[in-house]
Amino acid sequence: MSRETQVAQVTRETVETEAGAARITWHRAGTPRLVLAVSHGAGGGVEARDLQALAAVLPGHGVEVALVEQPWRVAGKKVAPAPKTLDAGWRGIWPAVVASGLPVIAGGRSAGARVACRTAAELGAHAVLALSFPLHPPGRPERSRAGELLGAGRPTLVVQGGNDPFGRPDEFPEDGYELVEVPYGDHGFAVPKRAPVTQEQALEAVTAAVVRWAGSLM
Repeated sequence: MSRETQVAQVTRETVETEAGAARITWHRAGTPRLVLAVSHGAGGGVEARDLQALAAVLPGHGVEVALVEQPWRVAGKKVAPAPKTLDAGWRGIWPAVVASGLPVIAGGRSAGARVACRTAAELGAHAVLALSFPLHPPGRPERSRAGELLGAGRPTLVVQGGNDPFGRPDEFPEDGYELVEVPYGDHGFAVPKRAPVTQEQALEAVTAAVVRWAGSLM
């Protein structure tokens, strides 16, 4: 099913899915109590600043982090496939992330957050982490995807940039999940140089919110 290589506390695993070969990069915790399986968006990979920050911080708080690269990224393609193909890739990696028997948080950024929400109940996720949830296409608030978010059926944390063109925090529905705003952050949690917060502080806001929330789930 898979092959693994290990360097220090990082383990890489290739998993065959119906959508092709996916890759999981594990960031191990010494005494894990939860697993966060988290995938990337349609415009980038697991090198995204927020995903890397979570992988660096969460293992120290008892949360193993599985950074999931969808098959289209592993294959070197530039354009993400249709949502049903993304869902198939995510379903395919699920047996690997639940193999330890620990509760698993389904997570993702942008398109990956939509996948996590759509499949959480079906897969039995313990909770959902939605980073930069794309509530609507930029400039098209009438095309709301709130139904996907509200339909997750699991405790859900949304971490959203204050200036995200895919949905500012004040555009989100009021109930059904917790939302933490990253002030001045855009869709990738980048902040302008003129902002009164630094890029490091913005990422600390992301990791602090997730550490606190994950702790409440243990």
